[in-house]
Amino acid sequence: MDFSHDARTEELRTRMRAFLDEHVLPAEPVFHAQYDAARPWSRPPVLRELKDEARRQGLWNLFLPDDRFGAGLTNLQYAPLAEITGRSPFIAPEAVNCAAPDTGNMEVLALFGTPAQQDRWLKPLLDGAIRSAFCMTEPEVASSDAANITTRIERDGGGYVVDGRKWWSSGALAPECELLIVMGKTDPDGPRHRQQSMILVPRDTPGVRVERGVHVFGYTDGPHGGHGEVVFDRVRVPAENIIAGEGEGFAIAQARLGPGRIHHCMRLIGMAERAFDLMCARAAHRVAFGKPLAEQGVVREWIAEARVRIEQARLLVLKTAYLMDTLGNQGAHTEIQAIKIAVPAMAEWVIDKAIQTHGGGGVSQDFPLAELWAHARTLRLADGPDEVHRASLARRELRRYRTT
Repeated sequence: MDFSHDARTEELRTRMRAFLDEHVLPAEPVFHAQYDAARPWSRPPVLRELKDEARRQGLWNLFLPDDRFGAGLTNLQYAPLAEITGRSPFIAPEAVNCAAPDTGNMEVLALFGTPAQQDRWLKPLLDGAIRSAFCMTEPEVASSDAANITTRIERDGGGYVVDGRKWWSSGALAPECELLIVMGKTDPDGPRHRQQSMILVPRDTPGVRVERGVHVFGYTDGPHGGHGEVVFDRVRVPAENIIAGEGEGFAIAQARLGPGRIHHCMRLIGMAERAFDLMCARAAHRVAFGKPLAEQGVVREWIAEARVRIEQARLLVLKTAYLMDTLGNQGAHTEIQAIKIAVPAMAEWVIDKAIQTHGGGGVSQDFPLAELWAHARTLRLADGPDEVHRASLARRELRRYRTT
């Protein structure tokens, strides 16, 4: 496996790092000030300026490997670019139109959408003109088992009627959100993984009600468009809004979550690298008990261990990207689960040690560390909790040792 950057990747990487340093990082305080002064969930004007600049620089839709819709990069080529955006996870991914949940929804539409669905929804998403939400998780059931979902999608004449309640529908509160992709059951009595379907629901359809934003460790997560609790009360949509046909929902979800998981992990490495930089800078200049923190043995241990953990995680992510490119998502199934277990835990640990090095400042709003930690900790649940991935990975490994 050769993980060296080819010429195109290196050129994009250089431009992305310059975009981050010259435009995104200086815009962070402006972004947060504008968000705090505006109505809830609205997008700060500086974000539009960043998007315009990203498009001028050709840093747009880099996540889509299909060159009909995106940059045509492989996962291995995209990995170092996504890592850079992870250094400012609340701004940079959206600035280059590579932010979840829109990325996953665009992948669904690119892979499974009809030409009409792509024209109506994929094109404006690719253009950054609208945003979207993905509605799968439900408050009343353990949604780590997607077969549990209870939302109903029932055929009624020339359309479907959607009834149910979802939460953690990321992006649903953003004023720019115009599309909800909803997973529900069309055949509750069918085979376990053929009961579910996905359907396109315009946000302004009668019966759709966003009841509240669900907070993350006390944060509204407004810069991400929030996480909505959404009620679907006899919501009627045309039959042509079903994606890929009835019973395909579980398969679509699996196809969507594979790339989503590795994209999260790519960005998490960037988050960990930023925390590492902050930790080292703080340790070099902060004095306690007569000497810099960098001369305290425990802090040096944290720095050494953090570097080892980051490098290990990056190599595993690059291996996973390589396998996804060469063998497909199914061929990289073990590695996708492995990174989903390892990388959020790594980032959480590194950010925690950076917080500790900063003392009281680390948990304040004066540094990005507390919000980075909350985001990393959340990703031990999003797209499947650690325990589910560990159980599935263990089953897969044990198959090689069974004799009957």
